Amino acid sequence: MHPIRQHRRVLIASLVGTSVEFYDFYIYATAAALVFGPLFFPADSPSTQLLASYASLAVAFLARPVGAWVFGHYGDRIGRKSTLVASLMLMGGSTLAIAFLPTYAAAGIWAPIMLCILRFGQGFGLGGEWGGAALLAVENAPPGWRGRYGMVPQLGAPIGFIAANGLFLLLGMMMTPEQFMSWGWRVPFLLSIILVALGLWVRLKIAETPAFAAVLEEGPPPSVPIGELMRDHWRTAIGGTLGALACFAVYYIATAFALGYATTTLGIDRQLFLSLQLVAILFMAMGIVLSGIWADRTSAGNVLAWGCAGAVIAGLLLAPGLGSGSIPLIFAVLALALFVMGFVYGPLGAWLPGLFPARVRYTGVSLAFNMAGIIAGGLTPVAAQALAVRGGLTLVGGYLAVISLVSLVALLALGRRREAAPVMLEP
Repeated sequence: MHPIRQHRRVLIASLVGTSVEFYDFYIYATAAALVFGPLFFPADSPSTQLLASYASLAVAFLARPVGAWVFGHYGDRIGRKSTLVASLMLMGGSTLAIAFLPTYAAAGIWAPIMLCILRFGQGFGLGGEWGGAALLAVENAPPGWRGRYGMVPQLGAPIGFIAANGLFLLLGMMMTPEQFMSWGWRVPFLLSIILVALGLWVRLKIAETPAFAAVLEEGPPPSVPIGELMRDHWRTAIGGTLGALACFAVYYIATAFALGYATTTLGIDRQLFLSLQLVAILFMAMGIVLSGIWADRTSAGNVLAWGCAGAVIAGLLLAPGLGSGSIPLIFAVLALALFVMGFVYGPLGAWLPGLFPARVRYTGVSLAFNMAGIIAGGLTPVAAQALAVRGGLTLVGGYLAVISLVSLVALLALGRRREAAPVMLEP
């Protein structure tokens, strides 16, 4: 196959896969903010229901490092392609099954238990999905293009968000609230099967990455990749985890928490707020594209550091913006936070792979990314909701600022020497 066609297919495969992955995750996050509380977690107050629903959201983040370990093990031993296919099938199957779950009124305590089991399956599959998609892109990148190739799978986040929330918005316009609560929320989970089939069709047509092929030529792959990673690269793994915290905190505060807070506490119409988020997410896509170009001109670590500084500012502006009740101000703070998100998320696709040798790269990238997801992703909606109830949005904004500062310190401590020199990722 001609190199240009091969590169185009690789980028499409990485983008389609992460788009499916984030669509699956976002429909759950949106449903958790809108309907899962009363349907699966009966309680005395809407705030308690929302907390329980956000707790089920966190289950996937607990599953992600387990999936990262399992899929990373096979990704470093048998290759990126087969592992990516398996992770996509597991995530897609779990998402589809949620569409058929009975509610608490029909199945009692088994309803939330089954929901959490399937949420675990989503997280387990995602544990191997993002790292493999990033490696698929950057390990095929030509000289001088690693930042831009690495940001392509990151664009799956805004694409998946627009597809998921756009569908929820359309359903809300076409249905009565009673119809949506009764069965309409199931439609996005059913339709995920179409996207999964598309992702599998594309991925089955790609070849293995050159970096992994070079590892096999040098000798047998590591028998226990995580053992080699923990023995020789544990400091880098910790630094990579801390450096990725900011992107999760920014995103889940600007999307899942903001949606739940606006519709329950501020009383803003759900359709209106979903519309605001759909427009604001375009700023995230813009930030991702600009971050890839900037990373190739300087370094991915440099872009991440500036992005973390911007996330601190976004945290300080959260309370006066979201708490104002003014739709223009709310949109402005959402757009700013998501634009900054582009600069703390877009470069991760190039930065994290550059930290690890190809022998343990799948394991290292997946574990660092998904451990960060537990710390600053799965716990953030729960922590933010609890802080908002206790002390208002000022505490939530302070939480975001502190986590962003932790990422910035980690980036500065690691330095940017590891990923600044090579353009093609050497094995």
